[in-house]
Amino acid sequence: MTKIVFFRSGGAFYGFEEQGHTGYGESGDDVLCAALSAMTMLIVNTVELSYASDVQYEINEGATEIKVSSKAALEEFEKDERKRFAVSGIFQAYYYQLNDMIEDYSDYLDVEVVDRPYGG
Repeated sequence: MTKIVFFRSGGAFYGFEEQGHTGYGESGDDVLCAALSAMTMLIVNTVELSYASDVQYEINEGATEIKVSSKAALEEFEKDERKRFAVSGIFQAYYYQLNDMIEDYSDYLDVEVVDRPYGG
């Protein structure tokens, strides 16, 4: 099972952490795992390239752990309100997408939100 924990501060989503294999298919043929990887990289590239904002991410394939965050989603780090809204919005959109997917893949995905200050 893959557990995805989203981080939120002051109502703004600013990052997430994914841990574990989905177990939906064999390694290398797991379409659910591939979908998660593709959506994660879409977020990284969108924040970094389309929104011209810093994004911190770590991928530890051995521990099957991915961490992604961007302080550009938070008022204390980013003055441009539209940019904050866009960056937070893409994290929030991923959260909603995963919740839709849980309807069909509840044995393979677990999603939660944690309210906590940005920690880098």
